[in-house]
Amino acid sequence: MLQMPLGQAAQLKCLLFVALLCLAGCSSLPTIVPDLARAPRQPVQLQGVHGPLTPAQSKAILEGLGRHGQETGIFDRHLAREEAIVGSPLTTGNRVLLLQNGPATYGAMLEAITAARDHINMETYILEDDEVGQRFAQALIDKQQQGVQVNLIRDSVGTRGTPASFFQKLADAGVRVLEFNPINPFVARKEWELNQRDHRKLLIVDGRKAFLGGINISSVYASGSAKQGRRVQDADGPTWRDTDLQLEGPVVAELQKLFLATWAAQKGDPLATRRYFPPTQAVGQEVVRAIGSSPDEAYSLIYATLLSAIGSAQTSVLLTNAYFVPDPQLLATLEAAAARGVDVRLILPSQTDSWLVFHAGRGYYEQLLRAGVKLYERRGVILHSKTVLVDGVWATVGSTNLDWRSFLHNHELNAVVLGADFGKQVQAMFEKDLAESDEITLAQWQKRPIKNRLKEYLARMWAYWL
Repeated sequence: MLQMPLGQAAQLKCLLFVALLCLAGCSSLPTIVPDLARAPRQPVQLQGVHGPLTPAQSKAILEGLGRHGQETGIFDRHLAREEAIVGSPLTTGNRVLLLQNGPATYGAMLEAITAARDHINMETYILEDDEVGQRFAQALIDKQQQGVQVNLIRDSVGTRGTPASFFQKLADAGVRVLEFNPINPFVARKEWELNQRDHRKLLIVDGRKAFLGGINISSVYASGSAKQGRRVQDADGPTWRDTDLQLEGPVVAELQKLFLATWAAQKGDPLATRRYFPPTQAVGQEVVRAIGSSPDEAYSLIYATLLSAIGSAQTSVLLTNAYFVPDPQLLATLEAAAARGVDVRLILPSQTDSWLVFHAGRGYYEQLLRAGVKLYERRGVILHSKTVLVDGVWATVGSTNLDWRSFLHNHELNAVVLGADFGKQVQAMFEKDLAESDEITLAQWQKRPIKNRLKEYLARMWAYWL
């Protein structure tokens, strides 16, 4: 029998009591996505620089994308459903650059900011008053003073540790700063919705180049670590491992629409007139769809299309995610894929900045391992990436975690990139992380200490609220 000090036992009883009260108030968890079995049958239509392509042109491009990849029916079975779910077009003529980790992403972002000539639209969850944050702030101020209009959306909770003077300096320079869903209800511009957070990370320059992914503006991506509720620099701590995309081409206009829609929904002051939608040009061969999710919608659009893609997988699902607290639908979809012979592999963190999320996710390991899903934990870093590759040809990178908060409460942003060429890049990145990960086997997992099982049990009680 588990023994513990009386003080810890009392705390445990208190936690159990509160958790049971919360569970009693939410006796049934919501269905996150609709019935995905009803797949639309219409052909997929791609969007080019001059408007929609013909069905024949769209079909030829999709067939070309699948020609050099793994055997898959994802183009036939999934894309029409994705289009019906999401509504945003599948665009062709894009260039996509995969950016791994903070330094590469920050370098590319700052280079784009320096080259800006018309406007800069930036949306972020965390923007810290540290070395990296100061570099970005000064770069934005410099461009504003050069006549480039800078518009910034920052989440109120994500930036709660950043001094007000940091944003006041930006505003004094002419940068339009909009606080998303302020913590203080007396300064809210619309109905106060504390639980809705803007978890998107987006930078758009001149309406032609965009960046998105999981990377916040913080020095933890160069060195250090972060703690829930307070972010602390620690030179001896682990670095953060994350992934972003740099995009050019028609898909940037779709990302611009999402930014402007958020600004309008938050009732920001009217934006200065700029060329937010310059004429689109084909700059590459990548086929990309932008997907934004909002709790104002009936369900998470990103999550719904992800479940559909995994449900359509025939050969492989390679998933990397920072905060993994799956709901019953995701669990069932992963287990069903493994049961039909799909190679399902998940890389998850071995250490984290969120105790509850970490142990809540681990509480599902045994169920997944018994179903044939392969689990790995990344060593030596704080894993913050959110990427998925299905059948080597359907890839997504973005801000969406696989937890209840992302599914139900956050505004999130992902890009879906189709094709074997980009898929090979994502697979190479996955295999690089895999080489730095430890596999979790069922036999090993069943030998974990009782105290770990207790942590998982307690954390899973809070899964809906994480």
